[in-house]
Amino acid sequence: MRNVVFVAPFPLETTKRFMRATAQVHGVRLLGVFQEAPPDSAGIGFEGFELVPDGLDAGAITAATRRLAARFGGIHRVIGVLEALQGPLAQVRAELGVPGEDVASAERFRDKSVMKDAFRAAGVPCARHKLLTGADDAVRFIQEVGYPIVIKPPSGVGCRSTYRVDDANSLRDVLAELSPSPHRVMLAEEFLRGEESTFETITLGGEPVFHSISRYLPGPLEVLRNPWIQYVVHLPRNIWSPQYDDIRRVGVAAIKALGMRDGVTHMEWFRRPDGSLAIGEVAMRPPGVHLVRMMGLAYDTDFYRVWARAVIDGAWDGPWDRQYSVGCAFLRGTGRGRVSRVDGVQEVERALGWLVAEARLPQVGMPKADGYEGEGYVIVKHPDDTVVQRALKTIIETIRVHYS
Repeated sequence: MRNVVFVAPFPLETTKRFMRATAQVHGVRLLGVFQEAPPDSAGIGFEGFELVPDGLDAGAITAATRRLAARFGGIHRVIGVLEALQGPLAQVRAELGVPGEDVASAERFRDKSVMKDAFRAAGVPCARHKLLTGADDAVRFIQEVGYPIVIKPPSGVGCRSTYRVDDANSLRDVLAELSPSPHRVMLAEEFLRGEESTFETITLGGEPVFHSISRYLPGPLEVLRNPWIQYVVHLPRNIWSPQYDDIRRVGVAAIKALGMRDGVTHMEWFRRPDGSLAIGEVAMRPPGVHLVRMMGLAYDTDFYRVWARAVIDGAWDGPWDRQYSVGCAFLRGTGRGRVSRVDGVQEVERALGWLVAEARLPQVGMPKADGYEGEGYVIVKHPDDTVVQRALKTIIETIRVHYS
């Protein structure tokens, strides 16, 4: 029996899907490290777990893993899905001699400045960037690249930690909030314009063996800046057309430049107005915004298990045919407060119910979510891209979320 430690500070519903998939891998005893006790931990399949005061602290995770090893024997893998965990998990593996992604690789993924230096050394196109240790660095960078730019912590997670700077006034405001200094270094990047898409991979032994492509409509940063936008993600069925040849080539080069060994990555990339592309950044984890579930629907397989097999066994069970086009419409409205009512649901059910693969509707009384995912979503699938695109348009134009 192989002891696999799953680290999850706060086991959310999405995280539990990965936990269940891990428990179902042949020959695995599932153990856990949590910051708070997970509800229904036994039902998921945990045979033991430890609680720590800080679920992102490498030292605390290491000590908890040692306690689990004393109870159950040697540890086969230490894994987790949160982006902020990947660096600490690499440190735990190094301390305990457990196989998996190492500290150097995790650092290239975590520190976006180090990442882009690796890209440039490998000839991978990406945004120009500069580390900021003070306001003067930001001014000089803008003189080089012009407005707009984005500023964020080098190890920031997702677009919620990213600030767009359009002019001198917004620069002043962002610098006042972030206060870059030699002890608080920030990262400035040119703002990439164009269509934003994703490139997911399964990598085994340092070689990407599978990829998937999806479209953001529009990009997450634009959605956060414009609360009236209903966010959509679309996985087109045909990703083997010549229009994607360049991202296949560049995407694989980017993963190799970062030194990934075994696992799943989530990459965001841009198609500029002139047709060229640039890599935004890559995360050493499965994608969010329900893309794991959507890829499973597109290929008619369980991508939570795919992730578990990659990080535990260094294996995958593909290839598979991409049988469906899949899209997700996120449900949110404008205003503040709590959900007071949701209009248009019955109309969508009558028109599109046969296309819906999964849905979670906003519930009256829910507080308004801070992120672009809103309070609910609807996932649709069909073999025809056009049918899915029309369905997504109908959903975001028909369902309205109100707050009070």
